[in-house]
Amino acid sequence: MGSEGPAPAVTVHVTGFKKFHGVAENPTETIVNNLRAYMNKRGLPKGLILGSCTILETAGHGALVPLYQTLQSAVSKDANVPNSGRVIWVHFGVNSGATRFAIEQQAVNEATFRCPDEMGWKPQRVPIVPADGGISRVRETPLPVEEIAKTLAKMGYEVTTSDDAGRFVCNYVYYHSLRFAEQNGIKSLFVHVPLFLTIDEEIQMQFAASLLEILASID
Repeated sequence: MGSEGPAPAVTVHVTGFKKFHGVAENPTETIVNNLRAYMNKRGLPKGLILGSCTILETAGHGALVPLYQTLQSAVSKDANVPNSGRVIWVHFGVNSGATRFAIEQQAVNEATFRCPDEMGWKPQRVPIVPADGGISRVRETPLPVEEIAKTLAKMGYEVTTSDDAGRFVCNYVYYHSLRFAEQNGIKSLFVHVPLFLTIDEEIQMQFAASLLEILASID
């Protein structure tokens, strides 16, 4: 019963995506919509606060305003909380061809959409943030991606690290989130998940919960 206060909690805000071309049911929409109830049932680990759980439009430029409203809401809320500790954004996206989970190390300043997004935008070799320079600019998460993946693998999950989040909406959102996080002293992580046909919903819910528990334990 020492007098030192509890360590600052980690607040994790989570996003998933709606359906998009070729994926009628996006597993990340289900994961994020059910995550709060799942975590409450499982028991939130010490030091973890589950913040907002938001479903994003699967769109780039046309969905920027709600994306930034979502990102900003985490910062303004936490600014009013004393000892609010650390804030991490976790973005879940689907890779329909994947057979395992992928923890994404970085995003590239390039939008090259293989098909139009849900608002009809189909950019080719366009810089996501022109002020950042050309399309080869990379932003990396400061979170220990290798360590996170190794810990998840030890827990029995099929998981890998990745340095290529594609050039579609997932990479687009991750790039903006990493840039926003750096500017606001918070952190961001993107995780690609397979379809439920490949890894079933229950295991994917367990994976999401395990990931949050790991993030709460990282110094």
